[in-house]
Amino acid sequence: MSSWDHLKNFRLLRLNAVTNSVLPIEEEWYSRYGLNPVRVEANTPEGILAHAADCDVLFVVAASLPRAVVEGFDNCRLISRLGNGTDKIAVDVATERGIIVSNSPYFCVPEMSDHIMAMILALARQLPSQARHMAAGAYRDGRNEAVHMQRLSSQVLGIVGFGATGPEVARRAKGFGFEVLATRKNMNASRQEADELGVEMVDLDTLLRRSDYVSLQLPLTPETYHMIDAEALAKMKTGAGLINASRGALVDEYALADALRQGKLAGAGVDTFEAIDVFADPPPPPEHPLLGLDNAILTPHVSAYSVQAAEDVARDGIRNAVCTLSGHLPPPQHIVNTGVVPRFDLAPYDDALFST
Repeated sequence: MSSWDHLKNFRLLRLNAVTNSVLPIEEEWYSRYGLNPVRVEANTPEGILAHAADCDVLFVVAASLPRAVVEGFDNCRLISRLGNGTDKIAVDVATERGIIVSNSPYFCVPEMSDHIMAMILALARQLPSQARHMAAGAYRDGRNEAVHMQRLSSQVLGIVGFGATGPEVARRAKGFGFEVLATRKNMNASRQEADELGVEMVDLDTLLRRSDYVSLQLPLTPETYHMIDAEALAKMKTGAGLINASRGALVDEYALADALRQGKLAGAGVDTFEAIDVFADPPPPPEHPLLGLDNAILTPHVSAYSVQAAEDVARDGIRNAVCTLSGHLPPPQHIVNTGVVPRFDLAPYDDALFST
């Protein structure tokens, strides 16, 4: 008899606001533990609760779980985010109701770091505009523009947020000769890793003024909403570049578009958006102030993607559920609401649970 047979006694639901498609690797991880969560497509509180009110575990990817939804979870033990960010989940309400919210905090650190670095390099070497010059046969225009490029070892990269991804971007940037600055919410935290990498910790205003490229690598919270607004953009160097692969609403996108059109910023690389729902199916008409700007590199929230990242997030998200349904807490680093008192008694996480 399988040691996971007890998991069949629980009702699991896999929710996505857009599509019911599940990657094969996710299916493989469900199969390892004999899990068969009900697949549901819903994107309104009423639609979600019609299916999920009595579930024991809810797997969620891109759907929003506001207060009205979480308050309706009568049996739920765990909301397992198959990803990292939880700004769409009413985590505080889940905590009040004894529901654990878990995630996979490190699943895409290499991928995001590579994507951020790729955008920086593309802007630094004028790849989008040079490709357009080639396509138009405007070779002389391309060469005339290229004389303004700067050697990377003369440039300063400022990293806003120095959690998991920040140090990895710093390592990559250092390899290209960048001087690297960083800032974070808790400036009193240990600076050992920053010091070892040769990263100078500074306040946000100093970082904005000194950096040739600014990369945002922090979660969306009420405090960070539109932290890069017109005032913050005005503090940046003329000709600087901005990279946002974290959360769209960290930036006032209309102010960013103005800064790009007016030449205050030379370029931007954006992978996450406030005003574009890249998960909508069918997608809305492509109307956005950043679309069509020659100096903006836009990608549809793909910085976390790779075959390996998909396996990591499926493994972590599903194992978080297996832990909870087996009477244990998920790994401490996977629990978002660390102060939660679970509505069901759970023992501490135990690696031995997965040793067989």
